[in-house]
Amino acid sequence: MIIGGGLMGLGSIFYYVIGLFLLYIVGLLLVWPIKKIVKLIGNGILGGLTLMLFNFIGRYFGLSIAINPLNAIVVGFLGVPGVILLLLLKLIL
Repeated sequence: MIIGGGLMGLGSIFYYVIGLFLLYIVGLLLVWPIKKIVKLIGNGILGGLTLMLFNFIGRYFGLSIAINPLNAIVVGFLGVPGVILLLLLKLIL
């Protein structure tokens, strides 16, 4: 395409591709933390449910762990080792 006597095709395409690439990078920077936060919330919910199940079964053996956001996140991240860690911390402290 000729505008003003010069070729604009190659330069316009180059800047368009650079703009799309920068838009993609900005989008990744905004979406990545949201994904981490959603995963953290999901793991916390699963951790809380795991603690509820542990407390339900543990009451027959005299064991229980308080259900609070920190404990739920620890169990959500670590799974069964997180439950064991919290139980050991409760017994030690």
